[in-house]
Amino acid sequence: MNPTTSTDTATTAGAVLGSIRQARAEANAAEARVLATTLEWAHLHVVDDLGDAATLVTGTGRDTGIPIAGDGAPLVSEFAVWELAAALGLSAESGRNLVAQALELAHRLPKTWARVQAGNLAPWRAKRIADATLHLNQEAAGFVDAQVAPFAHQTGPTQTQRLVDEAIGRFMPELAAEQRDRSAEQRYFTIDHDQVSFAGTSRVHGELDLADAIDLDDAVRRGAEQLAVLGNEESLDVRRSLAVGMLARGEQVLEFESPDPVVSAGSTTQLGGSTTRGGGSTVARRREVVLYVHLSDAALTSGDRLAPAWLENAGGHLVTAGQVADWCGVSAGSTNPTTRITVRPVLDLAETLQSAGYQPSPTLTEQIELRDRTCVFPWCQRPARGCDKDHIVPWQEGGSTSSDNLAALCRRHHRLKTHGGWTYTMLTPGEYLWHSPHGHTWLRDRTGTTDLSPPTVPSPADPPDQ
Repeated sequence: MNPTTSTDTATTAGAVLGSIRQARAEANAAEARVLATTLEWAHLHVVDDLGDAATLVTGTGRDTGIPIAGDGAPLVSEFAVWELAAALGLSAESGRNLVAQALELAHRLPKTWARVQAGNLAPWRAKRIADATLHLNQEAAGFVDAQVAPFAHQTGPTQTQRLVDEAIGRFMPELAAEQRDRSAEQRYFTIDHDQVSFAGTSRVHGELDLADAIDLDDAVRRGAEQLAVLGNEESLDVRRSLAVGMLARGEQVLEFESPDPVVSAGSTTQLGGSTTRGGGSTVARRREVVLYVHLSDAALTSGDRLAPAWLENAGGHLVTAGQVADWCGVSAGSTNPTTRITVRPVLDLAETLQSAGYQPSPTLTEQIELRDRTCVFPWCQRPARGCDKDHIVPWQEGGSTSSDNLAALCRRHHRLKTHGGWTYTMLTPGEYLWHSPHGHTWLRDRTGTTDLSPPTVPSPADPPDQ
Protein backbone atom coordinates (compact mmCIF):
# COMPACT_ATOMS: atom_id res chain seq x y z
CA MET A 1 0.00 0.00 0.00
CA ASN A 2 1.27 3.44 -0.84
CA PRO A 3 2.08 5.13 2.51
CA THR A 4 0.88 8.49 1.25
CA THR A 5 -2.59 7.23 0.31
CA SER A 6 -4.16 7.87 3.72
CA THR A 7 -2.70 11.38 3.91
CA ASP A 8 -3.78 12.17 0.36
CA THR A 9 -7.32 10.97 1.09
CA ALA A 10 -7.51 13.11 4.20
CA THR A 11 -6.24 16.14 2.28
CA THR A 12 -8.78 15.58 -0.48
CA ALA A 13 -11.62 15.12 2.01
CA GLY A 14 -10.62 18.31 3.80
CA ALA A 15 -10.57 20.21 0.51
CA VAL A 16 -14.02 18.91 -0.45
CA LEU A 17 -15.41 19.90 2.96
CA GLY A 18 -13.87 23.36 2.58
CA SER A 19 -15.41 23.70 -0.88
CA ILE A 20 -18.86 22.81 0.50
CA ARG A 21 -18.50 25.41 3.23
CA GLN A 22 -17.49 28.04 0.68
CA ALA A 23 -20.49 27.18 -1.51
CA ARG A 24 -22.78 27.53 1.50
CA ALA A 25 -21.26 30.95 2.32
CA GLU A 26 -21.87 32.09 -1.28
CA ALA A 27 -25.45 30.80 -1.16
CA ASN A 28 -26.05 32.70 2.08
CA ALA A 29 -24.69 35.91 0.51
CA ALA A 30 -26.96 35.44 -2.51
CA GLU A 31 -30.00 34.83 -0.27
CA ALA A 32 -29.19 37.99 1.70
CA ARG A 33 -29.25 39.93 -1.60
CA VAL A 34 -32.61 38.34 -2.46
CA LEU A 35 -34.02 39.54 0.86
CA ALA A 36 -32.62 43.04 0.37
CA THR A 37 -34.01 43.42 -3.14
CA THR A 38 -37.34 41.91 -2.05
CA LEU A 39 -37.53 44.64 0.58
CA GLU A 40 -36.70 47.24 -2.09
CA TRP A 41 -39.51 45.90 -4.30
CA ALA A 42 -41.93 45.97 -1.36
CA HIS A 43 -41.04 49.59 -0.57
CA LEU A 44 -41.79 50.54 -4.19
CA HIS A 45 -45.33 49.16 -3.83
CA VAL A 46 -46.52 50.36 -0.44
CA VAL A 47 -50.29 50.95 -0.18
CA ASP A 48 -52.49 52.58 2.45
CA ASP A 49 -55.67 50.54 2.04
CA LEU A 50 -55.80 47.05 3.58
CA GLY A 51 -58.15 46.06 0.78
CA ASP A 52 -55.31 46.50 -1.72
CA ALA A 53 -52.66 44.90 0.45
CA ALA A 54 -51.24 41.42 0.45
CA THR A 55 -52.44 39.61 3.58
CA LEU A 56 -51.84 36.35 5.36
CA VAL A 57 -53.34 33.17 3.94
CA THR A 58 -54.72 30.34 6.07
CA GLY A 59 -53.98 26.69 5.43
CA THR A 60 -57.14 26.46 3.34
CA GLY A 61 -55.94 29.23 1.01
CA ARG A 62 -58.46 31.82 2.26
CA ASP A 63 -57.31 35.40 2.76
CA THR A 64 -57.50 36.41 6.43
CA GLY A 65 -57.33 40.16 5.97
CA ILE A 66 -54.28 40.39 8.23
CA PRO A 67 -51.16 42.20 6.94
CA ILE A 68 -48.41 39.79 5.97
CA ALA A 69 -45.91 41.32 8.43
CA GLY A 70 -46.45 42.37 12.02
CA ASP A 71 -47.76 45.62 13.46
CA GLY A 72 -45.61 48.56 12.35
CA ALA A 73 -44.55 47.15 8.98
CA PRO A 74 -45.97 48.82 5.84
CA LEU A 75 -48.75 47.35 3.71
CA VAL A 76 -47.66 46.12 0.28
CA SER A 77 -49.75 45.76 -2.88
CA GLU A 78 -51.09 42.26 -3.29
CA PHE A 79 -50.65 42.42 -7.08
CA ALA A 80 -47.01 43.44 -6.61
CA VAL A 81 -46.44 40.40 -4.40
CA TRP A 82 -47.94 38.14 -7.05
CA GLU A 83 -45.69 39.63 -9.73
CA LEU A 84 -42.61 39.11 -7.56
CA ALA A 85 -43.59 35.51 -6.90
CA ALA A 86 -44.02 34.85 -10.62
CA ALA A 87 -40.65 36.44 -11.41
CA LEU A 88 -38.95 34.14 -8.90
CA GLY A 89 -40.86 31.02 -9.93
CA LEU A 90 -42.61 30.81 -6.56
CA SER A 91 -46.19 30.07 -5.66
CA ALA A 92 -48.30 33.04 -4.53
CA GLU A 93 -48.12 31.85 -0.92
CA SER A 94 -44.33 31.39 -1.04
CA GLY A 95 -44.01 34.88 -2.51
CA ARG A 96 -46.09 36.30 0.33
CA ASN A 97 -43.88 34.52 2.85
CA LEU A 98 -40.71 35.97 1.33
CA VAL A 99 -42.06 39.53 1.38
CA ALA A 100 -43.39 39.03 4.91
CA GLN A 101 -39.97 37.86 6.13
CA ALA A 102 -38.17 40.81 4.52
CA LEU A 103 -40.63 43.32 5.99
CA GLU A 104 -40.62 41.69 9.42
CA LEU A 105 -36.83 41.71 9.60
CA ALA A 106 -36.26 45.23 8.31
CA HIS A 107 -39.06 46.98 10.22
CA ARG A 108 -39.56 44.94 13.40
CA LEU A 109 -36.32 42.99 13.91
CA PRO A 110 -33.72 45.61 12.92
CA LYS A 111 -30.85 44.14 14.95
CA THR A 112 -31.30 40.73 13.34
CA TRP A 113 -31.71 42.36 9.90
CA ALA A 114 -28.45 44.31 10.37
CA ARG A 115 -26.58 41.07 10.99
CA VAL A 116 -27.98 39.49 7.82
CA GLN A 117 -26.96 42.46 5.72
CA ALA A 118 -23.51 42.56 7.37
CA GLY A 119 -23.00 38.98 6.21
CA ASN A 120 -22.50 37.39 9.62
CA LEU A 121 -25.91 35.73 10.02
CA ALA A 122 -27.26 33.12 7.62
CA PRO A 123 -30.53 34.38 6.09
CA TRP A 124 -32.32 31.10 6.76
CA ARG A 125 -31.77 31.60 10.48
CA ALA A 126 -33.12 35.16 10.32
CA LYS A 127 -36.17 34.09 8.32
CA ARG A 128 -36.97 31.41 10.89
CA ILE A 129 -36.93 34.06 13.62
CA ALA A 130 -39.15 36.35 11.50
CA ASP A 131 -41.70 33.56 11.03
CA ALA A 132 -41.88 33.13 14.81
CA THR A 133 -42.52 36.84 15.55
CA LEU A 134 -45.12 37.75 12.92
CA HIS A 135 -47.99 37.50 15.42
CA LEU A 136 -46.30 39.55 18.16
CA ASN A 137 -46.98 43.19 18.94
CA GLN A 138 -44.17 45.70 18.42
CA GLU A 139 -42.99 45.64 22.03
CA ALA A 140 -42.81 41.86 22.13
CA ALA A 141 -41.06 41.69 18.74
CA GLY A 142 -38.51 44.27 19.89
CA PHE A 143 -37.81 42.21 23.01
CA VAL A 144 -37.15 39.07 20.94
CA ASP A 145 -34.94 41.01 18.53
CA ALA A 146 -32.83 42.51 21.32
CA GLN A 147 -32.41 39.15 23.05
CA VAL A 148 -31.79 36.90 20.05
CA ALA A 149 -29.82 39.09 17.59
CA PRO A 150 -26.38 38.82 19.25
CA PHE A 151 -26.67 35.02 19.45
CA ALA A 152 -28.79 34.25 16.38
CA HIS A 153 -25.85 32.49 14.65
CA GLN A 154 -25.60 30.09 17.61
CA THR A 155 -29.16 29.30 18.57
CA GLY A 156 -31.80 26.91 17.27
CA PRO A 157 -35.60 27.01 17.06
CA THR A 158 -36.05 25.87 20.67
CA GLN A 159 -34.29 28.91 22.08
CA THR A 160 -36.15 31.23 19.69
CA GLN A 161 -39.52 29.75 20.67
CA ARG A 162 -38.61 30.10 24.34
CA LEU A 163 -37.98 33.83 23.80
CA VAL A 164 -41.21 34.23 21.84
CA ASP A 165 -43.13 32.53 24.66
CA GLU A 166 -41.48 34.79 27.22
CA ALA A 167 -42.29 37.88 25.12
CA ILE A 168 -45.94 36.83 24.94
CA GLY A 169 -46.06 36.30 28.69
CA ARG A 170 -44.47 39.70 29.37
CA PHE A 171 -46.06 41.95 26.77
CA MET A 172 -49.19 40.14 25.53
CA PRO A 173 -50.94 38.66 28.60
CA GLU A 174 -54.28 38.45 26.82
CA LEU A 175 -52.76 36.32 24.05
CA ALA A 176 -51.00 34.18 26.68
CA ALA A 177 -54.31 33.51 28.40
CA GLU A 178 -55.97 32.74 25.07
CA GLN A 179 -53.21 30.27 24.18
CA ARG A 180 -53.59 28.53 27.53
CA ASP A 181 -57.34 28.24 27.07
CA ARG A 182 -56.91 26.98 23.52
CA SER A 183 -54.35 24.43 24.70
CA ALA A 184 -56.78 23.14 27.33
CA GLU A 185 -59.50 22.77 24.68
CA GLN A 186 -57.17 20.75 22.44
CA ARG A 187 -56.90 17.88 24.94
CA TYR A 188 -58.61 14.66 23.92
CA PHE A 189 -58.32 10.90 24.30
CA THR A 190 -59.63 8.57 21.62
CA ILE A 191 -59.80 4.79 21.20
CA ASP A 192 -60.38 3.99 17.55
CA HIS A 193 -62.70 0.98 17.32
CA ASP A 194 -63.45 1.65 13.64
CA GLN A 195 -59.97 0.45 12.59
CA VAL A 196 -59.66 -2.87 14.45
CA SER A 197 -56.85 -4.94 12.97
CA PHE A 198 -57.13 -8.56 11.86
CA ALA A 199 -55.15 -9.46 15.00
CA GLY A 200 -57.77 -7.77 17.16
CA THR A 201 -55.91 -4.60 18.14
CA SER A 202 -57.13 -0.99 18.27
CA ARG A 203 -55.26 2.30 18.04
CA VAL A 204 -55.28 4.76 20.94
CA HIS A 205 -54.24 8.40 20.60
CA GLY A 206 -54.71 11.63 22.48
CA GLU A 207 -53.29 14.84 23.85
CA LEU A 208 -53.13 15.21 27.63
CA ASP A 209 -52.18 17.79 30.19
CA LEU A 210 -48.45 17.38 30.83
CA ALA A 211 -48.82 16.38 34.49
CA ASP A 212 -51.52 13.82 33.60
CA ALA A 213 -49.31 12.45 30.83
CA ILE A 214 -46.39 12.06 33.26
CA ASP A 215 -48.64 10.16 35.70
CA LEU A 216 -50.00 7.91 32.95
CA ASP A 217 -46.57 7.15 31.57
CA ASP A 218 -45.33 6.28 35.05
CA ALA A 219 -48.28 3.95 35.71
CA VAL A 220 -47.80 2.17 32.38
CA ARG A 221 -44.07 1.83 32.99
CA ARG A 222 -44.61 0.34 36.45
CA GLY A 223 -47.17 -2.09 35.07
CA ALA A 224 -44.75 -3.25 32.38
CA GLU A 225 -42.05 -3.76 35.02
CA GLN A 226 -44.43 -5.71 37.24
CA LEU A 227 -45.28 -8.01 34.35
CA ALA A 228 -41.57 -8.65 33.80
CA VAL A 229 -41.13 -9.51 37.51
CA LEU A 230 -44.00 -12.02 37.17
CA GLY A 231 -42.22 -13.73 34.28
CA ASN A 232 -43.80 -12.14 31.20
CA GLU A 233 -41.17 -12.38 28.45
CA GLU A 234 -42.86 -10.19 25.84
CA SER A 235 -41.08 -7.10 24.52
CA LEU A 236 -41.27 -3.85 26.47
CA ASP A 237 -43.74 -2.35 23.98
CA VAL A 238 -46.05 -5.34 24.30
CA ARG A 239 -45.83 -5.26 28.10
CA ARG A 240 -46.65 -1.55 28.09
CA SER A 241 -49.74 -2.23 25.99
CA LEU A 242 -50.79 -4.97 28.41
CA ALA A 243 -50.24 -2.59 31.31
CA VAL A 244 -52.81 -0.19 29.83
CA GLY A 245 -55.35 -3.02 29.91
CA MET A 246 -54.40 -3.68 33.53
CA LEU A 247 -55.10 -0.04 34.32
CA ALA A 248 -58.51 -0.24 32.63
CA ARG A 249 -59.48 -3.29 34.71
CA GLY A 250 -58.11 -1.83 37.94
CA GLU A 251 -55.38 -4.46 38.14
CA GLN A 252 -52.64 -1.87 38.35
CA VAL A 253 -53.58 -1.26 41.97
CA LEU A 254 -52.43 -4.75 42.99
CA GLU A 255 -49.13 -4.70 44.78
CA PHE A 256 -47.52 -7.99 43.84
CA GLU A 257 -45.76 -9.85 46.60
CA SER A 258 -42.10 -9.22 46.06
CA PRO A 259 -39.21 -8.54 48.42
CA ASP A 260 -38.46 -5.44 46.34
CA PRO A 261 -41.60 -3.64 45.09
CA VAL A 262 -41.13 -2.34 41.57
CA VAL A 263 -41.16 1.44 41.47
CA SER A 264 -39.43 2.96 38.48
CA ALA A 265 -36.75 5.60 38.78
CA GLY A 266 -38.26 9.07 38.70
CA SER A 267 -41.68 7.71 39.61
CA THR A 268 -44.38 10.33 40.07
CA THR A 269 -46.54 8.11 42.30
CA GLN A 270 -45.98 7.23 45.95
CA LEU A 271 -47.08 3.73 47.01
CA GLY A 272 -48.67 2.64 50.29
CA GLY A 273 -50.62 -0.51 51.06
CA SER A 274 -54.18 -0.80 52.42
CA THR A 275 -56.46 -3.80 52.79
CA THR A 276 -59.30 -4.55 50.36
CA ARG A 277 -62.38 -6.77 50.77
CA GLY A 278 -60.77 -9.42 48.64
CA GLY A 279 -57.86 -9.75 51.01
CA GLY A 280 -55.40 -8.24 48.56
CA SER A 281 -53.44 -5.08 48.82
CA THR A 282 -54.27 -1.83 47.11
CA VAL A 283 -52.07 1.15 46.53
CA ALA A 284 -52.90 4.48 48.09
CA ARG A 285 -51.90 6.88 45.37
CA ARG A 286 -50.50 10.26 46.26
CA ARG A 287 -49.72 12.44 43.31
CA GLU A 288 -46.16 13.68 43.20
CA VAL A 289 -45.76 15.70 40.05
CA VAL A 290 -42.09 15.61 39.05
CA LEU A 291 -41.37 18.86 37.24
CA TYR A 292 -38.00 20.48 36.72
CA VAL A 293 -38.93 24.15 36.92
CA HIS A 294 -36.60 27.15 36.85
CA LEU A 295 -38.20 30.29 38.30
CA SER A 296 -36.73 33.73 38.80
CA ASP A 297 -36.71 35.38 42.24
CA ALA A 298 -39.36 37.78 40.97
CA ALA A 299 -41.66 34.93 39.97
CA LEU A 300 -41.29 33.33 43.41
CA THR A 301 -42.00 36.50 45.38
CA SER A 302 -44.49 38.43 43.24
CA GLY A 303 -47.30 35.88 43.15
CA ASP A 304 -47.79 36.74 39.46
CA ARG A 305 -49.46 33.74 37.80
CA LEU A 306 -48.29 35.01 34.39
CA ALA A 307 -44.61 35.06 35.39
CA PRO A 308 -42.63 32.85 32.99
CA ALA A 309 -41.01 29.61 34.19
CA TRP A 310 -38.63 27.38 32.27
CA LEU A 311 -39.86 23.77 32.32
CA GLU A 312 -37.39 21.06 31.35
CA ASN A 313 -40.10 18.37 31.07
CA ALA A 314 -41.71 20.29 28.20
CA GLY A 315 -38.61 20.26 26.05
CA GLY A 316 -37.26 23.47 27.56
CA HIS A 317 -40.34 25.56 26.74
CA LEU A 318 -41.67 28.33 28.93
CA VAL A 319 -44.86 27.98 30.92
CA THR A 320 -46.44 30.29 33.47
CA ALA A 321 -46.07 30.12 37.23
CA GLY A 322 -49.85 29.74 37.40
CA GLN A 323 -49.79 26.64 35.21
CA VAL A 324 -47.13 25.07 37.44
CA ALA A 325 -49.26 25.86 40.48
CA ASP A 326 -52.29 24.20 38.87
CA TRP A 327 -50.29 21.07 38.06
CA CYS A 328 -49.17 20.89 41.66
CA GLY A 329 -52.72 21.29 42.95
CA VAL A 330 -52.07 24.61 44.63
CA SER A 331 -54.11 26.94 42.45
CA ALA A 332 -55.80 29.92 44.06
CA GLY A 333 -58.46 28.89 46.56
CA SER A 334 -57.64 25.17 46.56
CA THR A 335 -55.56 22.70 48.53
CA ASN A 336 -54.66 19.17 47.59
CA PRO A 337 -53.40 16.87 50.36
CA THR A 338 -52.53 14.20 47.79
CA THR A 339 -49.86 16.39 46.21
CA ARG A 340 -46.31 16.69 47.47
CA ILE A 341 -44.01 19.43 46.20
CA THR A 342 -40.28 18.88 46.61
CA VAL A 343 -37.98 21.89 46.49
CA ARG A 344 -34.37 20.95 45.89
CA PRO A 345 -31.55 23.17 47.10
CA VAL A 346 -29.88 25.41 44.56
CA LEU A 347 -26.60 23.98 43.30
CA ASP A 348 -23.56 26.16 42.73
CA LEU A 349 -22.85 25.43 39.08
CA ALA A 350 -19.35 26.87 39.38
CA GLU A 351 -18.35 24.64 42.31
CA THR A 352 -16.04 21.72 41.54
CA LEU A 353 -17.59 18.45 42.72
CA GLN A 354 -15.85 15.09 42.53
CA SER A 355 -16.77 11.42 42.89
CA ALA A 356 -14.28 8.72 43.83
CA GLY A 357 -15.47 6.10 41.36
CA TYR A 358 -16.39 5.99 37.68
CA GLN A 359 -20.08 6.83 38.17
CA PRO A 360 -20.84 10.42 39.25
CA SER A 361 -22.83 10.95 42.42
CA PRO A 362 -26.48 12.08 42.11
CA THR A 363 -25.47 15.60 43.15
CA LEU A 364 -22.66 15.76 40.59
CA THR A 365 -24.98 14.38 37.91
CA GLU A 366 -27.58 17.03 38.75
CA GLN A 367 -24.95 19.77 38.55
CA ILE A 368 -23.79 18.64 35.09
CA GLU A 369 -27.37 18.47 33.82
CA LEU A 370 -28.27 21.93 35.12
CA ARG A 371 -25.02 23.46 33.87
CA ASP A 372 -25.08 22.02 30.34
CA ARG A 373 -28.89 21.80 29.84
CA THR A 374 -28.40 19.93 26.54
CA CYS A 375 -25.89 17.67 24.82
CA VAL A 376 -22.80 19.86 24.36
CA PHE A 377 -21.94 18.66 20.83
CA PRO A 378 -22.15 21.48 18.25
CA TRP A 379 -25.78 22.33 17.43
CA CYS A 380 -27.29 19.40 19.38
CA GLN A 381 -30.34 20.20 21.53
CA ARG A 382 -31.08 16.87 23.23
CA PRO A 383 -31.91 17.50 26.93
CA ALA A 384 -28.99 16.83 29.27
CA ARG A 385 -31.13 14.73 31.63
CA GLY A 386 -31.34 12.03 28.98
CA CYS A 387 -27.64 12.21 28.02
CA ASP A 388 -24.58 10.21 29.05
CA LYS A 389 -22.15 11.94 31.38
CA ASP A 390 -18.94 11.71 29.37
CA HIS A 391 -15.44 11.79 30.83
CA ILE A 392 -13.72 14.33 28.56
CA VAL A 393 -10.36 12.80 29.50
CA PRO A 394 -11.27 9.08 29.58
CA TRP A 395 -11.44 7.39 32.98
CA GLN A 396 -9.08 4.70 31.72
CA GLU A 397 -6.48 7.40 30.98
CA GLY A 398 -6.67 8.97 34.42
CA GLY A 399 -9.57 11.35 33.86
CA SER A 400 -11.41 12.24 37.04
CA THR A 401 -15.13 11.96 37.70
CA SER A 402 -15.52 15.64 38.48
CA SER A 403 -17.25 18.84 37.40
CA ASP A 404 -14.28 19.90 35.27
CA ASN A 405 -14.03 16.58 33.40
CA LEU A 406 -17.68 15.60 32.82
CA ALA A 407 -20.05 16.86 30.13
CA ALA A 408 -23.48 15.87 28.85
CA LEU A 409 -23.35 14.00 25.53
CA CYS A 410 -26.25 12.20 23.90
CA ARG A 411 -25.54 8.59 23.01
CA ARG A 412 -25.00 9.35 19.31
CA HIS A 413 -22.42 12.08 19.93
CA HIS A 414 -20.83 10.13 22.77
CA ARG A 415 -20.13 7.36 20.25
CA LEU A 416 -18.85 9.93 17.75
CA LYS A 417 -16.41 11.32 20.30
CA THR A 418 -15.28 7.85 21.42
CA HIS A 419 -14.95 6.18 18.03
CA GLY A 420 -15.25 8.89 15.34
CA GLY A 421 -12.12 10.97 15.80
CA TRP A 422 -13.84 14.01 17.34
CA THR A 423 -12.16 15.67 20.34
CA TYR A 424 -13.12 18.43 22.74
CA THR A 425 -11.84 20.27 25.77
CA MET A 426 -13.57 22.23 28.52
CA LEU A 427 -12.38 25.86 28.53
CA THR A 428 -14.48 26.91 31.51
CA PRO A 429 -17.41 25.09 33.19
CA GLY A 430 -20.06 24.77 30.48
CA GLU A 431 -17.82 26.09 27.66
CA TYR A 432 -16.35 23.57 25.20
CA LEU A 433 -14.00 23.71 22.22
CA TRP A 434 -14.67 20.96 19.64
CA HIS A 435 -12.40 19.70 16.84
CA SER A 436 -13.62 17.56 13.94
CA PRO A 437 -11.48 14.87 12.26
CA HIS A 438 -10.72 17.29 9.39
CA GLY A 439 -9.65 20.18 11.57
CA HIS A 440 -12.79 22.29 11.89
CA THR A 441 -13.51 23.85 15.25
CA TRP A 442 -16.59 25.02 17.13
CA LEU A 443 -17.17 26.75 20.44
CA ARG A 444 -20.16 25.43 22.34
CA ASP A 445 -21.56 27.18 25.42
CA ARG A 446 -24.96 27.85 26.98
CA THR A 447 -25.79 30.46 24.35
CA GLY A 448 -25.34 27.96 21.49
CA THR A 449 -22.68 27.04 18.93
CA THR A 450 -20.13 29.32 17.25
CA ASP A 451 -18.28 28.14 14.13
CA LEU A 452 -14.61 29.10 14.53
CA SER A 453 -13.36 27.55 11.28
CA PRO A 454 -12.21 29.78 8.40
CA PRO A 455 -13.59 31.81 6.80
CA THR A 456 -13.84 33.43 10.21
CA VAL A 457 -17.28 34.70 11.08
CA PRO A 458 -16.80 37.84 13.18
CA SER A 459 -18.64 38.12 16.44
CA PRO A 460 -20.49 41.38 15.84
CA ALA A 461 -20.97 44.17 18.26
CA ASP A 462 -24.56 44.78 19.18
CA PRO A 463 -26.03 46.08 15.89
CA PRO A 464 -27.32 49.66 16.13
CA ASP A 465 -30.99 50.47 16.41
CA GLN A 466 -32.66 51.48 13.19
